[in-house]
Amino acid sequence: MNNRVQWTAITLIATGLIWSIYMQLSNKGVHLLKYFEGCKTVAYQDSVGVWTIGYGHTKGVYEGMTITLPEANNMLLEELKEYESYVENMVTVDLTQEQFDALTVWVYNLGPTNFKNSTLLRKLNSGDYSAVPTEIKRWNKAGGRVLEGLVKRREAEAKMFEGQQWQS
Repeated sequence: MNNRVQWTAITLIATGLIWSIYMQLSNKGVHLLKYFEGCKTVAYQDSVGVWTIGYGHTKGVYEGMTITLPEANNMLLEELKEYESYVENMVTVDLTQEQFDALTVWVYNLGPTNFKNSTLLRKLNSGDYSAVPTEIKRWNKAGGRVLEGLVKRREAEAKMFEGQQWQS
């Protein structure tokens, strides 16, 4: 084999190994996210007036915008990379797949700034895993009021974090 082929093979192997080090949202996590986000192919305003489409996508969404279901799935898969990286970069302790999934779904809904500044993250990074489910559940308001849908979602995320079945 010549040097160019060898270096290409080494690069591909190394890239694959580096990629595999980082966690990704599992199918269970994607299912939880899709269940609570729902999918709308026509733009709508969420509970606080933000234009939203697909599975909770808000970037670049405008009134009257429409997409197909395959486009919604592609938007979600692309955006998940960003939200997975927030969890990877901000959490300094080891996570199980279920813990990673719950946090990624939580951050997808609430955003990285809320995560970065949260008591949840501070307690988790100090090793207080047992405090996380309670902290997850605290984030059940939108526009200053408790929403039943958020109460259910946070309960499901907390259960997933604990490695429990979240669906009834």
